[in-house]
Amino acid sequence: MNIQRTNIVIFPDYKRVLIRPFTPVNKSQSIRIAQQIIDLSEQQAEDELNQILGDFEDRHRNLKDFYLKRFEQNSNYLNTDKDISPTKKHLFGAYFSMEYSVESAALFNPSVVWHPDQSNLPKGARRFIMSLRATGEGHVSSIEFRTGYVDNNLQIHMDQPNRFVTRPTSFSSLNEAEYKIQYDESTDLAERIIFPAYPAEQNGIEDARFVLFTDEKGVQKYYATYTAYDGRSISSQLLETSDFMTFNVRQLTGAEIQNKGMALFPRKINGLYVMLSRQDNENNYIMFSNDLYNWDSKHLLLKPEYSWEFIQIGNCGSPIETNEGWLVLTHGVGAMRKYSFSALLLDKDNPEKVIGTLKEPLVSPSNEERDGYVPNVVYSCGGIEYNSHLILPYAMADFASTFGLVNMDKLLNELIS
Repeated sequence: MNIQRTNIVIFPDYKRVLIRPFTPVNKSQSIRIAQQIIDLSEQQAEDELNQILGDFEDRHRNLKDFYLKRFEQNSNYLNTDKDISPTKKHLFGAYFSMEYSVESAALFNPSVVWHPDQSNLPKGARRFIMSLRATGEGHVSSIEFRTGYVDNNLQIHMDQPNRFVTRPTSFSSLNEAEYKIQYDESTDLAERIIFPAYPAEQNGIEDARFVLFTDEKGVQKYYATYTAYDGRSISSQLLETSDFMTFNVRQLTGAEIQNKGMALFPRKINGLYVMLSRQDNENNYIMFSNDLYNWDSKHLLLKPEYSWEFIQIGNCGSPIETNEGWLVLTHGVGAMRKYSFSALLLDKDNPEKVIGTLKEPLVSPSNEERDGYVPNVVYSCGGIEYNSHLILPYAMADFASTFGLVNMDKLLNELIS
């Protein structure tokens, strides 16, 4: 089996910056900064604020609103009973804010789903949403999005993102393990970032595997499993949305919610939710549950068999339903920690049954793909089918991302034979 590589490369862009809170090292430092701002004359404060806005206002939406919010969050450092002018409030907030380059290290491990809006496209084309793992300073990861469409000739057209990176307009903590975020509808999807917002994920949101899920009534919703990292331990989270403007995030529970790489099937099978997993760092497992958020049992699906996967195997996203069965993209790790990815086929009604596997990798790092942040790695978090072809986004060397195309008929015939 051969993959048809494309000339599309999505590189990280260090110019894409997010406005974030900044907190000085200690309380006394914050008190001193606050007092120095209060001691400025109004003209000095206005001149200083104008210079700051000249440097930064065109890089962020609603920058002064963020400054005001930072003032309100840190006003306890003020030692005065006097009214503070709007100018000094904004200036105060600027000293307690910072920029963070969300993609300065990498933009990788993509997944792709069909866009809910298929209007205003060339005849026969389909629009998609791509999720990507953006990694910046301190190896903190977040979820970003890109959009594009694929035409009848299997040409992939990517939309150019604008210069903004925008946080949610609202954040609601529903309980210790669940929160809700919402974005302004005027923002472009590619500027919305899901940045760590909860203690369990404060050091990163990793490897989102998006899937369009259809329930028994035909209602569709997007889900994404991802790994949350708090700096010491990991946990598995489930994100859900119907419009990519409002997102609910909830921590998964159960005895078998361990390790990374959970991938949800796009519908129930025999009345149960189904999930791929890898609890032991080596083998592929499958889980069944009547509760989407709780998983207590697993079944061994596949062990490493071929030399290019002797170290470990795992999934590369949610299964794709075909007439022949469930197509599962997998990855394997071999000598020199070289990552490749391959595929297997599961029975449609009994997905514990493996119909076939590829004996050779579908994709291994080429000479042009092997060098980067982490060498000798290709990786994907999920593809889609279009015009009898697998549209497969994948990361190169944990640095940048690209697309490949695979003929589905040839792939399925190889798996069945």
